[in-house]
Amino acid sequence: MPSYTVTVATGSQWFAGTDDYVYLSLEGTAGCSERHLLDKPFYNDFERGAVDSYDVTVEEDLGEIQLIKIEKRKYWYQDDWYLKYVTVKTPMGDYLEFPCYRWITDEKEVVLRDGRAKLPRDDKTQILKQHRRKELEIRQKTYRWKEWHPGFPLSIDAHSHSDLPRDIQFDNEKGIDFILNYSKAMENLYVNRFMHMFQSSWSDFADFERIFVRISNTISEYVMQHWKEDFMFGYQFLNGCNPVLIRRCAEIPKKLPVTTDMVECSLERNLTLEEEAKQGNIFIVDYELLDGVDANKTDPCTIQYLAAPICLLYKNLENKIVPIAIQLGQKPGPDNPIFLPSDATYDWLLAKIWVRSSDFHIHQTVTHLLRTHLVSEVFSIAMFRQLPAVHPLFKLLVPHMRFTIAINTKAREQLICECGLFDKANATGGGGHVQMVQKAMKDLTYSSLCFPEEIKAKGMDSKEDIPYYYYRDDGIKVWEAIKNFAEDVIHIYYESDEVVCEDVELQAFVKDIYVYGMRGVKASGFPKAIRTREKLAEYLTVIIFTTSAQHAAVNFGQYDWCSWIPNAPPTMRRPPPTEKGTVTIEQIVESLPDRGRSCWHLGAVWALSQFQDNELFLGTYPDEHFVEKPVKEAMATFRKNLDEIVNTITERNKNKKLPYYYLSPDRIPNSVAV
Repeated sequence: MPSYTVTVATGSQWFAGTDDYVYLSLEGTAGCSERHLLDKPFYNDFERGAVDSYDVTVEEDLGEIQLIKIEKRKYWYQDDWYLKYVTVKTPMGDYLEFPCYRWITDEKEVVLRDGRAKLPRDDKTQILKQHRRKELEIRQKTYRWKEWHPGFPLSIDAHSHSDLPRDIQFDNEKGIDFILNYSKAMENLYVNRFMHMFQSSWSDFADFERIFVRISNTISEYVMQHWKEDFMFGYQFLNGCNPVLIRRCAEIPKKLPVTTDMVECSLERNLTLEEEAKQGNIFIVDYELLDGVDANKTDPCTIQYLAAPICLLYKNLENKIVPIAIQLGQKPGPDNPIFLPSDATYDWLLAKIWVRSSDFHIHQTVTHLLRTHLVSEVFSIAMFRQLPAVHPLFKLLVPHMRFTIAINTKAREQLICECGLFDKANATGGGGHVQMVQKAMKDLTYSSLCFPEEIKAKGMDSKEDIPYYYYRDDGIKVWEAIKNFAEDVIHIYYESDEVVCEDVELQAFVKDIYVYGMRGVKASGFPKAIRTREKLAEYLTVIIFTTSAQHAAVNFGQYDWCSWIPNAPPTMRRPPPTEKGTVTIEQIVESLPDRGRSCWHLGAVWALSQFQDNELFLGTYPDEHFVEKPVKEAMATFRKNLDEIVNTITERNKNKKLPYYYLSPDRIPNSVAV
């Protein structure tokens, strides 16, 4: 009688093994096997990290094995099991791989296809077509869209982390408990003694060092020493944790009535301000989105304030970007003066602090939350709903969706919910962050997620004109590496543009993102369908780059740039100045966050800047969803290209006081997971 050798691999996560009854059956083109018991309780099979082998004898040849069914039946108590993969050696000596990489919970079963990626057109038999259709039907019932706030991209229909499907939950929920992590961070940073001291102001700038000295590192310490300097202020628009707002200014906007006489002492080329702008030496950062946003009112003992400043910057003869004018409101007038470097020291310093605080708010809520977390969740939900596990694009994308829905659900549960942790220290808490996302949706376009296109649209693409924009330089390299990888995979499975058009699952995936993620807004520029291999490569690059590189660029520098509180105040406790010549050091310190809010802020930026345990970095794919040699070769080429980028960045950063490494591939996690 024919005999098959079946090998079963259990995951290495905590509690991945099982003591339950496990059954297997094989289904081939010529017939089905009986259900075979592989393991009885307490036989020490299927333990964490184990690879177990069994001989399965059948009465007659089954033909080509198409499906295997794994069933788990409870022995004593609920015992979830993480199944990595199953391999089958046929009587003819052929090896078939059946990737799973899923949890089998309760008394459930999974039906697996072999690991060869297939488009819908490749399935010829009714049994494979039915399996494909049934998988998506189940997934669409499991992964449901829900509106969290009006105008937001839709998110997962789950109230808490524990409501999520087991396959997308964190392995250890305690590890991503925001309350626990923030409290632990404050304890580790030795600042927990200040955490309840709300309304208690610091004495002076030096007093902030009481919560800083124990936790200094290269960049944050350099920020502490140089944060008052104009070069440091300007440098952060290029290479800080929010390097996405600065744009070239060809014409000074009417709402910022700056004249050449006002900034003449800052201009170094004997040109008028208008001439400098025409030559491409003037840049602008406009925080108009904050205009009209309600400040946090959750603490009646502390009035908090927001501003919507406009900052004009200049490229000097040393090619450094420095500020030359700041207006703290959108409407010019006598009570909204334009602050200048030639003003009194504290006037100019407070104006810059207000810009840094506004930048922090835009960074947290728009750059970080909306444009990486929420967008990545849209990609993730659409993938699970519309792409079956056998689809090559599911196999390509699933490593870049790891834990994204889980971290966002946990954030909605504890962090950005009503009365959540975000309200404790941030002036945009208490609902302001919701207003910001709603306003920012109009600027969330497909082209703005295409990295090279967005850099060019802002006039920031010239390396010769702007030589120290490392975010741009490294981002372009990583974008191109991802795009080349996506193209390699596409050309393996899509032999022509016609095949792209015929892929109904791909088209459903793209439509889901447009309809539910972008809320069907035509102006978003998100495609409703993909018609060419070239466009598909770009689309996949947008997804992978956003979920990996873009998130890394704007997330993991938070402690470096925001731990020195005066450089990134999460709230301001005095209104913006309405006249010049009145600002004192005491007024600045009274404006900055109190001791309690400073500590919560510090705990937040520390916790958010840490990699996950067992983090998987870009190009690292330990779960072998793909089994074909051409794809594995494409992965190897991808890793080689990424390694070359790492070497280039490492060489550039040597001996730099301010190294830029956030887009070094060895520091870019595959997915949004923190």
